[in-house]
This record gives sequence, C-alpha cells and structure tokens, in this order.
Amino acid sequence: MWSETMLGSVGQGGVTRLFRATKKLKTPNVISHITQRVAGKELLFIEDKDYLYMLWVLKEIVRKYSLTLYAFCLMPNHIHLLLSPREQNLYEAMQSLFSRYAMKFNRKYERKGHLFGGPYRQAVCLDDLYLLTASLYIHLNPVRAGLADDPLAFRWSSCRLYTTENPPESFVTPDFILNLLSGDGSENNERYRHLLEHGGKLNIEEVLEQKDAIERFRRAMSSKVPSFLQWIARKPHAVASSSVDVLDMHELESWIQLMNTTHFLNKAESRKAKRFLIEQLIARGYSREEIAERLEMSRKSVYNILKSSI
Repeated sequence: MWSETMLGSVGQGGVTRLFRATKKLKTPNVISHITQRVAGKELLFIEDKDYLYMLWVLKEIVRKYSLTLYAFCLMPNHIHLLLSPREQNLYEAMQSLFSRYAMKFNRKYERKGHLFGGPYRQAVCLDDLYLLTASLYIHLNPVRAGLADDPLAFRWSSCRLYTTENPPESFVTPDFILNLLSGDGSENNERYRHLLEHGGKLNIEEVLEQKDAIERFRRAMSSKVPSFLQWIARKPHAVASSSVDVLDMHELESWIQLMNTTHFLNKAESRKAKRFLIEQLIARGYSREEIAERLEMSRKSVYNILKSSI
C-alpha cells in the first residue's frame, strides 16, 4: 500500500526521504538545468556583441561563485544552463548573472523595465540518464528552433566542446557528462555526436512550455536509439552521491498515478503524500499552477499544503 512504501520511506528518511523544495534549491553539488527567458516577445540578444557579453559575464560568475558549468546554449530569447554549485550560493550566482546582463542591455538599448520574464526556472538532475538527456536537449535547441540544421554549426552553445577531441581550455566542463557514455576519449566524442544526430531527427518539445519535455525526449531517445541506454547502463550513477533525494521521472509518474487513483485512509496520509509529490515536482522545475493540474487539485490547495507543517 501507499502508506507502507512511499510514506514509510518519507517518515524514516529512507530512499525517498522528504525533499523540501519550496524555494530554489541551493544545495552544493546538485546539478540543475537552469532556464531563463526574456519578457514578452523581445529579443535577449540583438547582435553578436550581446552574446559575447553574456558569455563573458557567465565566465566571471562561474569563477567568482565556484560553479561547475557542464553545458549552455544562448538562444535569441532564452538561455539554457546545466551547472552545479560547489557552495550554497546558486541563487546569488544566478541573480548576479541575470541582473548584470539586464543592466548592460538596458543601458545599451536605452530601454526600461524588466528584461527577463520572472525568476529563473530550475530542474534538478539526479540520475545519469536524465542528465545526459538534458545536455543533448540543450545542444539540440537551435535545431528545434530552426536556427541551424546541425547543432555544431550554432555558435552560441557548448556543443562543439562535446564532439571535439582535446578541445581548447574552457570554463565549461564537458568531461563529466561525456564520461557517462562508458567509452574512452575520442570514442565518447563520437558517441555524443551520434546521439545528437539521432536526437535531431526526433520531435523535441519546448521545455519552457512543456515542463516534462526532457523526460518525453528521453523516452523517445530510449525507444529510437538502442545505444542510448546501452552506453550509459554500464556506468555507475555519477550523480547518486548527492545528499538530495529526488525520484526519477518514471517513479514520479507512477506515484502521481497511484495518488490520483488511491483512496486514503485518512486526511493526514493524503496530505503528506501530496506534499511529497508537490515538492518533487517543484524540484523538477514545475510551477505551482502546473503542479495543480498534474495532481488534479486547485492552486489554492497546493499553496495551503506547502504552507502547512506536517
């Protein structure tokens, strides 16, 4: 039963111990997929110098705040970053990055008001397959948007660092993800390129609109590209050392389905289960409104559950 599995683990601090993520997660060494978009229909980058300035600031932020940056892609109206903090300072680092760029952009183009459309979005990556999928998704964004036929041809991403043997020194660290592919050196570069080629042929949804887009992409890759699972299956879980426990999406979907079809013995049991799933979805980057829809409850109920102490 639900109470004997999930709720028991939550209460005892086991594999699925309660994960509180009502605010942005700053835990050191947790890898996050960060997205940020411009407000409205404006452009975030108007000329090459704008892209170059963002990269310069990003490099400074990585150094100053001791971040590990695994991948990035700068799109005309939004940004993707895959990174982890070595200290508890991710929120401060992202605040500095986006505010510095916005101030420069507003001065340069003599504009006023907020440049970005709200707080950045964060989705944690706590299993190897999701992490690899997020990296591929980020590098395939220009192809999905019709900006390039080949992700390697897009100038404003870290893609070429993943497909080039002995790449130049950079503030980006591709080896961590490349090493998930269980090959050696240039073999991993080739494998990553192979996955990009096949991934580019799949229908890729926009994660800014569909928060489970990366999980859908992962399932499609697993189905269409057998080597996707074969290459990574032989490696240990490189991100399993994190002290934060988040269910992978397959487990999470199972718990959501179970919750939506299970009649609980009492209200306390139901509330605890719902809070657990709400916090899991927050960790994956879902908004409160999206969570309410997924869990078939009102937005007010979501806020009330988060505010309560269980």
